[in-house]
Amino acid sequence: MTIKMTVENALQAKAEIDKLATQGYDHDDIYIFAHDKKRQKDVTDALDTESVGMKEQGFLDSMKNMTSSRGDELRAKMEGAGLSKQEAEEYEEELDKGKLVIIANKND
Repeated sequence: MTIKMTVENALQAKAEIDKLATQGYDHDDIYIFAHDKKRQKDVTDALDTESVGMKEQGFLDSMKNMTSSRGDELRAKMEGAGLSKQEAEEYEEELDKGKLVIIANKND
């Protein structure tokens, strides 16, 4: 089951991640996205959540992201975390507004 949401800041993200943990999601099941790479890394590291990489996307898509725009990269990574192409486009627009996107994807 995939849960997706937007929050305004890392404090709200932490509260939502704590709720997800009580619902049985491991920190390895939770991904946080921000439009700014440094902000995303800082929040991901601080809240001990997972980063989307080759495991979620596959080798070729991971390599393609190295030359893509940030928006293209984010949409591809959100798809790798469990969103449809349309959902990834919608949530990338929220990132453009400065929000954080949280995706929790638990393989039952």
